[in-house]
Amino acid sequence: MIAVRYVGLDGADQATGTVVVIDVLRAFTTATFAFAAGAEAITVVSRVEEAFALREDNPDWLIMGEVDGLPVEGFDLDNSPSALIGRDLTGRRLIQRTSAGTQGVVRSGRATHLLAASLTCARATVRAIHSLGSQHVSMVITGSNADGFGDEDLACADYLKALIHGEVPDDERAVQRVIRSKDAQRFRDPQQPQFSPADLDCAVDVDRFAFAMPLQREGTRFVMKPVSVAASRRDTGPDGEL
Repeated sequence: MIAVRYVGLDGADQATGTVVVIDVLRAFTTATFAFAAGAEAITVVSRVEEAFALREDNPDWLIMGEVDGLPVEGFDLDNSPSALIGRDLTGRRLIQRTSAGTQGVVRSGRATHLLAASLTCARATVRAIHSLGSQHVSMVITGSNADGFGDEDLACADYLKALIHGEVPDDERAVQRVIRSKDAQRFRDPQQPQFSPADLDCAVDVDRFAFAMPLQREGTRFVMKPVSVAASRRDTGPDGEL
């Protein structure tokens, strides 16, 4: 059986083997919608200044992301999956900087295989893990902190773990955990219009996309691209359905 362990952002730099970095609200939900809109690749960075410098070197690239959940002046795209619906990003290269998800990626430098994940690409992520022949998987719960935040990412990790072990996870339970999480409260607060309820709807659209998001190094940075992975028998439930 594949061994699965959970770590927070502080433990990401010690994670080895196959590492899955999870950010449901919203970085890696947004990334799935960007790829669905046609984006070719996403270069992941840690700092705002790094994002601007990278775009200066590549003027046709677009910066996407946030600081503390809020839009950044000068970025081309916010960290909003719903804002990407209907948008044409065909062939575009993106730069993504967020306060949690991309931080987990850049800290996971010891990973042999590295994937970004959210509920919108859960089964595809697990198919990718199986295709790698992984025996040890570390899941980086990027949203967790001492204030009780991060259950949306933990819900996704539990969902992935169940799939990895051949179990049939409870989709509705995972959805409800995300909706009831502390971070999700902002998306239902009319006093915080920067957090759209539509983004929360996107985040709980389980398995909307049939691609995983592995990352590879290009120079000193990690670059994410969508990869479709064929289903295998171990991905199916007792009724034969994925």
